[in-house]
Amino acid sequence: MSTPPPGRLQEPSTTPPASPTAVGTERLGWLRLLRERGFRRLLAVRFAAQWGDGMFQAALGGAVLFNPEREADPLAVAAGLAVILLPYSLVGPFAGALLDRWDRRRVLLVANCLRAVLTLVVAVIVFAGVAGAPLYLAALTVAGVSRFVLAGLSAALPHVVTRRHLVEANVVAATAGAGVAALGGATAIGARALLGAGDAGSALTTAVAAVGSVLAAVLAAGFAARLLGPDRTDEPDRTLVAVAHGLVDGARATARTPTVAASFLALAAHRLAFGVSTLLMLMLFRHTFTGTGVLRGGMGGVGEAVVLTAAGLGVAALLTPWLVHRLGRPWTVRIALLAAAGTQVALAAWLTLPAVLGAAFLLGAAGQVVKLCADAGVQSEVGDEVRGRVFALYDAVFNVCYVLAIAVAALLAPPTGVAPLLIAATAGVYLLGLLAHDRVLRRARRRRTEPDEDRTSGPLAA
Repeated sequence: MSTPPPGRLQEPSTTPPASPTAVGTERLGWLRLLRERGFRRLLAVRFAAQWGDGMFQAALGGAVLFNPEREADPLAVAAGLAVILLPYSLVGPFAGALLDRWDRRRVLLVANCLRAVLTLVVAVIVFAGVAGAPLYLAALTVAGVSRFVLAGLSAALPHVVTRRHLVEANVVAATAGAGVAALGGATAIGARALLGAGDAGSALTTAVAAVGSVLAAVLAAGFAARLLGPDRTDEPDRTLVAVAHGLVDGARATARTPTVAASFLALAAHRLAFGVSTLLMLMLFRHTFTGTGVLRGGMGGVGEAVVLTAAGLGVAALLTPWLVHRLGRPWTVRIALLAAAGTQVALAAWLTLPAVLGAAFLLGAAGQVVKLCADAGVQSEVGDEVRGRVFALYDAVFNVCYVLAIAVAALLAPPTGVAPLLIAATAGVYLLGLLAHDRVLRRARRRRTEPDEDRTSGPLAA
């Protein structure tokens, strides 16, 4: 099914949100939602794509960080992540214009085929023992296409689910998709144990990740042309001009929708804090933690952290609809940011292996709650003709935040990863995100009430 005609970029939707009670009575339910054929197929495309993406990232991370034939310090890890993520972050908003111009079904088909080929190229490079720029640049192309696919999936979701059910649909798609990506990462860890941790084993593990992309392409081919949008476009006739305007259009649409802008700021704060935590966790498992009982050090410990993070995503899937339908998105975001800040304070005071694994669970849950709220805001309040550019801007901003945080952590943290003060500082980042989120919403409320105040203070009031 399709959504109602979207609003123009210059005229964002002014329809007041339904009350918590009303929204609760309109909930479709996850089981009934899965009976929707279009949503089910789009979800299958997401699962296949994110499984392959999770496996590729874990295979590549193992090849670089936990490969006995290679060495990696914090700066090397940060440089690798920057090369993989930052360049796409700069071109992503421009590519987003293409999602609002081209048939998204065709984009998903071609992009997944391209990603499968590029994944095999990376596998060959790993097998040859090549390191440095060639490996990073090849991985960059895979990461860029992957983010393009995910932005297209998010922009297409309102075309298979009605607007009033977007919260539930987004919870299922984003949370289950992230869980499947974690499963892909766990698959890569298991494959490395069977195939070996050296260059040859890492290359074979990386090559298997291409299966997810091929399956996603096959599933995407089952959609009818133009079913996933865009329904119309407000872009210039010339593609190059439209692409060049992608960044400005995405930023303008975000700024015109205060609830979306506030959620963006909250999620940016999470990405900054989470980037620091990610680098420290990798170095702790690489150099500091040793296994005790069922808890593991090294790559096995990273795998356990990934599993617990995925469990946190599952909890977020249960909590987010319940909180949003009762408290609204703003209060749901506030609660998640406060919970994340408290988690970081506790972790700074007790930096042990069990505490890190517990924090992985809690931060995974809190960050996913914020992300689900941000996704639902874009999908329900931004017009379809610009939604792709907003999601591409979304990806770009958060990748930049993530890379900057990792770079700062690499410069400030010791190679062992033991940096309690740096972890405590991330709690302050979450609180700053909370303040920025609330300030945007307060300014929006003041702008809505100013006309009424002006009328009451005019000549007639006197």
